[in-house]
Amino acid sequence: MNITWLGQAGLHIETEKTGLLVDPYLSDSVGKKNPNMRRRYPPDTSFLHLKPDIILLTHNHIDHTDPETLPYYLQEPVECLASGNSWQMLREMEGKHHAILFNRHSEWSSRDMHFIAVYAEHSDSHAIGAVIEAEGKRLYITGDTLYNRMIFDDVLPLGKMDLLFLPVNGVGNNMNLTDAARFCERIKPDCAIPMHYGMYDDLDPRDFTYSSRMILEPYKKFEF
Repeated sequence: MNITWLGQAGLHIETEKTGLLVDPYLSDSVGKKNPNMRRRYPPDTSFLHLKPDIILLTHNHIDHTDPETLPYYLQEPVECLASGNSWQMLREMEGKHHAILFNRHSEWSSRDMHFIAVYAEHSDSHAIGAVIEAEGKRLYITGDTLYNRMIFDDVLPLGKMDLLFLPVNGVGNNMNLTDAARFCERIKPDCAIPMHYGMYDDLDPRDFTYSSRMILEPYKKFEF
């Protein structure tokens, strides 16, 4: 399995059979609406030429469900797992995509991946996280969320997590560095990867104190 962090909360995950995009944000849509939130580093537009098999959209904020990025991927058949508000937006977009309503506790199996939507506490009322099972590994992507004990009711029964991806920026109804570390101590993944920093702020991911962590560089692939 190969994984590339696309910045913010975006991921490109490749297995032997499947290419998955999660919350791709490869424009400056947010900055156009709010000049105080211009990107601090440019998008790698080579990723706009990917032909994913599946797209996962955790919630309907522009830096997760981006109306400028998504059209690049919808011209070929692609399965789009989208939480409620993102799903509504996808249904209004032109393309060959299959928009699948993927709210909390929904499951979807495709190719060599199995997806389980789990609770997320965020300002989009339909926001989700997702547990992904593939190639004998279990990945948990929290999506944008605060520390909320209801999450553990969804996630802990699913078993050990090999990788956990979570926000640490502490604004916009996301966990901060301290609560993200507390969250990881409860989930106890083999490895935790902080995200949702650096695009609009000066946060240092080295201040994320969970003992088993990995700090990624945007657009640099790693093998897991």
